[in-house]
Amino acid sequence: MAEKDFDLLGASGFIRDRLYFATLRSKPKSTANTHYFCTDDEFVYENFYADFGPLHLAALYRYCCKLNKKLKSFTLTRKRIVHYTTFDQRRRANAAVLIGCYSVIYLKKTPEEAFRSLTSGTNAFYLPFRDASLVSCTYNLSVLDCLQGVCKALQHNFFDFETFDVDEYEHYERVENGDFNWIVPGKFLAFSGPHLKTKVENGYPLHAPEAYFPYFRKHNVTTVVRLNKKVYDAKRFTDAGFQHHDLFFVDGSTPSDAIMQRFLHVCESTQGAVAVHCKAGLGRTGTLIGCYLMKHYRFTAPEAIAWIRICRPGSVIGPQQHFLEDGHPQNAPEYRKSYLPNSKLCSFSQLTFS
Repeated sequence: MAEKDFDLLGASGFIRDRLYFATLRSKPKSTANTHYFCTDDEFVYENFYADFGPLHLAALYRYCCKLNKKLKSFTLTRKRIVHYTTFDQRRRANAAVLIGCYSVIYLKKTPEEAFRSLTSGTNAFYLPFRDASLVSCTYNLSVLDCLQGVCKALQHNFFDFETFDVDEYEHYERVENGDFNWIVPGKFLAFSGPHLKTKVENGYPLHAPEAYFPYFRKHNVTTVVRLNKKVYDAKRFTDAGFQHHDLFFVDGSTPSDAIMQRFLHVCESTQGAVAVHCKAGLGRTGTLIGCYLMKHYRFTAPEAIAWIRICRPGSVIGPQQHFLEDGHPQNAPEYRKSYLPNSKLCSFSQLTFS
């Protein structure tokens, strides 16, 4: 068999005679005509429990830089470039999201076109992602959902890899540096809940409200929303000039109609960015931010969950996924009337796509 036929057997093509994705049982050797590379050991998802992806925004950025460098390399100009992965289903899914998102961002493919490329050849099936919980998985997030979430975020200018500061992202996502991530730059910052004082407890860094003041002021964060039980005095934020709102609901649960209404109202009426936290800044925080994405940016539930997890891994857990997916009574009469003249309650999906 000719080298070209052997190299591309079962591979998914993204750029004809130039860029491919393949699942291989053993490590291949690059040849005069083909350059192979693998990122399975370079970009590794740090799981909370049984979750395994998708990889975060910094990994996606670094992957895109790596692939762009290869495609522009003089020594690889005449070679086919093959991103290969193994038959480890979890690593395959993460690798597929990386090259799929690359094709959406840089090759201007639609998510559906990128996914069709991924599922061509012998790469037909990809293990769906699951939430960061201890219980059995009841909600699957697909590779296509992730591609669509990134595409929707790109359309709304939530990120720009030409100006993205990967070092800042990686710095502040670490627990010792604040444990926070922008979901919508300039609008929503998700962060782990502050404590009474800054200290290290059982090896885990805790931060007082004051630790966040300099960053919040620099980035025009004007409002803080707390979703968990009171651990610190809200006056520490309000005395420093920040608005502060308490919207408590139980860890791992879904918000009531009243809480969802209040959250949306606060975010819609606030000038500046909103910093949202629960205990870890993952489940309750991601759920309410997801509601806002679905209402104002027309994200579907899977797109919202995918994008939030890519920004902040581990977000939206258990029944919170179904809360967003299944739809929920909308937040205010004026919105119900604008979409349903008879003032019937409508779900997020109806509000978004009617």
